[in-house]
Amino acid sequence: MNFLRRLSPARVLTLGFLTVIFSFSFVLMLPACLADGVQLSYIDSLYTCFSAVCVTGLVTVDPGTTFSPLGQLCIGLMMQFGGLGLATVSAGAILMVGGRVSLRERTLLREAMNTGTGRGLVILVYEIFIITIGCELVGTMLCYPVFRQDYPPLRALGVSLFHTVASFNNAGFDILGHADNLASYHNSLWLYAVTSIEIVLGGIGFLVLREMRMKHFRWKRLSMHARVVLATSATLIPVGALLMMVTEDISLTDALFHSVSARTAGFSTVDLSKLSSAGLLVIEMLMIIGASPGSTGGGLKTSTFFVLLSGMKSAATNRSEKAFHYSLPPDAFRKAAIVTAMGLLLVVSATWLLLALEPSLYLRDAMFEMISAFGTVGLSTGITASLHTPAKLLSMLLMFVGRLGPMTIATLWYFDRGERVRYPFGNISIG
Repeated sequence: MNFLRRLSPARVLTLGFLTVIFSFSFVLMLPACLADGVQLSYIDSLYTCFSAVCVTGLVTVDPGTTFSPLGQLCIGLMMQFGGLGLATVSAGAILMVGGRVSLRERTLLREAMNTGTGRGLVILVYEIFIITIGCELVGTMLCYPVFRQDYPPLRALGVSLFHTVASFNNAGFDILGHADNLASYHNSLWLYAVTSIEIVLGGIGFLVLREMRMKHFRWKRLSMHARVVLATSATLIPVGALLMMVTEDISLTDALFHSVSARTAGFSTVDLSKLSSAGLLVIEMLMIIGASPGSTGGGLKTSTFFVLLSGMKSAATNRSEKAFHYSLPPDAFRKAAIVTAMGLLLVVSATWLLLALEPSLYLRDAMFEMISAFGTVGLSTGITASLHTPAKLLSMLLMFVGRLGPMTIATLWYFDRGERVRYPFGNISIG
């Protein structure tokens, strides 16, 4: 315990995620967790655990045919843990047994939820669990009639629950056993709608959902952060769908669904390997942007994207950065630019390394795979299962960085408190 107390919040979160991942990697290899006659290598078990805890959805084996109901339950628990986060789950467990959340746990919560204050964190934990359980129970009931058409009652209930947990946590896993994601339900508009709503609710973020409830869904009473998240999310969905329809011969329903899913959920109803390069580029842009802060999704985040656009507009018009009658914080653009630059540099470097490890891959497939891993999306052009062990390890690393965030990973090392003496400012040309 003294060792943990000396660690920074970023290191505690990282260690906690890794502990869960490696623990379940051994559990999934137990005969009780595997389907009859199935043998699973440790690297594939580890990859599945990284993907589940990082709520990604990339798989090297088919979860529907590889794992038994117990193994699928373990994957579901890992998705739930990954979506809620280490700090939230830990604080919730403490509250369930009647304990008190210490200042240390509050610090971890603030770091994990990316909140600027520690006030109201215990209440926030309660509300996160209520929102999660409520959304997943309702989603399960709504999905049940669809899956009941193809499965017996108990199995249909299990598939419905698993699918809802994967949807709300933006994980993208499926246990349908077809190895084609949701293509078998291509004509089910009801399943499309329920899945999309669950993805959006999980991707908006608990902080925004809580604020919307507290402010009685009144737009003018919402904070700037909530307005930015909602406005950006509402804009990206139709814009992404429009671009998909321009580049691909798909229906409006499929275009809207993929515009929602590509932002970190990872469900698909079409064979992505057959899409044009232009269509894949649209999906890649959506995957990079990702979900919103404090949500179950990954990516650079909608607020980061909004701040970048606002900063560029400010530079072009020579006007201050503002939105919804608020001025953006002075260092917001700097932080957004740093996170974006780190993310893009990481993706480009990982793509180069993947191509070096797997020379037979095409550039578009390799880059799509790495963006999907970094954005914790789970979409793939079909190359995941064919990757060799070094490439799988690279994909795991990128999923892990994408889930925790580049800034959290960067702060794993301690830095000094700053310099007391600085050199004089020099001149440098930009642009």
